[in-house]
Amino acid sequence: MTAIPARDGSNTSLDQRAWAIRRNALLMGEVQGQGYIGQALGAADLLAVSYFHAMTLRAEDPEWEGRDRFYLSIGHYAIALYAALIEAGVLPEDEIATYGMDDSRMPMSGMAAYTPGMEITGGSLGHGLGIAVGAALGLKRKKNPAFVYNMLSDGELGEGSTWEAVMSAVQWKLDNLIAIVDFNNQQADGPSMNALATGPGTEAAKWQAFGWHAVEVDGNDIPALVQAFDTARSLAEPKPRVIICHTRMCKGIPFLEEREITHFVRVDADEWQKALALHDTNRPA
Repeated sequence: MTAIPARDGSNTSLDQRAWAIRRNALLMGEVQGQGYIGQALGAADLLAVSYFHAMTLRAEDPEWEGRDRFYLSIGHYAIALYAALIEAGVLPEDEIATYGMDDSRMPMSGMAAYTPGMEITGGSLGHGLGIAVGAALGLKRKKNPAFVYNMLSDGELGEGSTWEAVMSAVQWKLDNLIAIVDFNNQQADGPSMNALATGPGTEAAKWQAFGWHAVEVDGNDIPALVQAFDTARSLAEPKPRVIICHTRMCKGIPFLEEREITHFVRVDADEWQKALALHDTNRPA
């Protein structure tokens, strides 16, 4: 398969960007010895496509008014977003060693006041899409052509506030809003499909019933993600868009993928080096 180049003018492919995001996340995980590394490894591909193919941003000016906004609803996914922001040059690589430490700009749960590029403070799940709806409406009223991307989890699809936001986005015809659902079928208490999620092949229909453009894709298939993002950005209909990404927790590290519980991963000290060694052997050309 031909590697898809990033849209940032570099010679780095999206596969290479995703690989680097995973490596950054593993290095941060090693600092704390535990954390939400499974989500970071699983979402690396969709973050690579978001930041290096779809979005318009300036790394040196993360508050540039013309930027596309990326709203992380899932505060505990902060490690994943930090990994992408480091790869994008918004955060310096030498701050990896401070992850989760006192006075770090990279706390374990995302906080907008601490971190450049972290647009909202997440953590209380189910609120991110509502914030994104307000931001998208505000941009429209200012005639700002920027997009708002909102990344939320499959668990948040069980929150009533999410569906209130879904309806509001349709009411206001927010065609500048792109929701990204990370559907990894894992919640703190077990599989999402044992709660309120119905699973692959059924999720898009719910959003479509409310009036959204909705697609489901393999969230670890970069060409499929590129196609889904391109369609969402170029759609002529005045409606919000959602890309439901079915991802694999701990993607790329087989001995972690095989674990039954991956929502919060604890890794022995020697296993971090094992994970990094495995990852490094699979570096894309």
